[in-house]
Amino acid sequence: MQAFGLYTHIRANRIRSGFLLAGLFLLIYVMVFAGALVVEAFAYGEPPLDVILARAFRDLIAAFPWATIAALVWLFIAYRFNRGIIALATGAHPVTRVEEPKLYQLLENLCISRGLTMPRLYIMESPVLNAFASGMNEKQYAVTVTRGLMEALDDQEMEAVLAHELTHIRNGDVRMMVIAVVIAGVISFFGEILFRSLTRMSFGSGGIRMPRRSSNGDRKGGGGGALVAILIAVALIVLSWLLSQVIRFALSRAREYLADAGAVELTKNPDAMISALLKIDGRGELPSAPSAVMEMCIDNPRSGFTDLFATHPSIASRVDRLVRFAGGRMPELPPVPSDGPEEANEEPHAGPWGTALPDGSAQQPAPGQGSPQSQGSIPQGPWGPLFPPGGGR
Repeated sequence: MQAFGLYTHIRANRIRSGFLLAGLFLLIYVMVFAGALVVEAFAYGEPPLDVILARAFRDLIAAFPWATIAALVWLFIAYRFNRGIIALATGAHPVTRVEEPKLYQLLENLCISRGLTMPRLYIMESPVLNAFASGMNEKQYAVTVTRGLMEALDDQEMEAVLAHELTHIRNGDVRMMVIAVVIAGVISFFGEILFRSLTRMSFGSGGIRMPRRSSNGDRKGGGGGALVAILIAVALIVLSWLLSQVIRFALSRAREYLADAGAVELTKNPDAMISALLKIDGRGELPSAPSAVMEMCIDNPRSGFTDLFATHPSIASRVDRLVRFAGGRMPELPPVPSDGPEEANEEPHAGPWGTALPDGSAQQPAPGQGSPQSQGSIPQGPWGPLFPPGGGR
């Protein structure tokens, strides 16, 4: 699915995400099959492995409609109550135009510019720097920002962050992530039930209990086939859980680059998006927020070993893409204070685009050093002196 331009990238991402969600839904039935294997393995008069597999498959067919109904009920609950659940988990509260006029107006102007329905605005009273969007439809969409973010960013940077979250809403990322989190939660919940049931069956009262042999003592049946069936069930449970997490991370990582690009399209200000990301970097951890909420945030500092389970691309890679593809510029770093005049004179002179010359030609030499022209502290540009020696200003 090759993509050329922002909107074809968005369409391609939606198609890929749809396939990923379908695969995530199929993992529910894999878990049901694993549960059927466990039940059949501990059944009385244990048959051979091939018979166990056949019976488990029949159990899967019989449980298919019930598993589907249970998953849909779970999705319906999330659909109706997701905004309230998220607000309860994060402690966010809604605000109006009267309470936060500047923030409200920034979000409203962005919505008017693209004809979007104004989402609800929430604030978390937290000193960390982060924001996220939530909701499943236009009546539920909400944008939440932390108090620390409001205090740390200027108006242009805050506008870029709000545009980033609006882009998630426009692209359908918010709805997709809620569905993915719910289905992955079903898989995790069902997997935990299976493991607990398997533990009770194997290590119940009276010590370790292995699956029973068939009454006729057939060597082809008995504990050997049942033990293999249990091992297959455990492998399926672990594999399903791992794949559900990988799919969640794949959905989350792919959408952040597009949301950054969409924010630039809305604001026409890539520099503000870059500056906001650099300020947020490493300061967005919400200790009380569940992992599902952190996956929706503009930055998620939580990551697994060697970033294998990181839900977001690094800030450095996102900034790099904004510089390379969106015309953004790295902000000028403030000068480092020096202790002596000699060190101060050796500070490189920044060019008109906020970048010091790599060859050091923009450095002003200390008094008494260099050529007669350099003693006059001739200002330097990116291609040499701004005023040639002997010329007029």
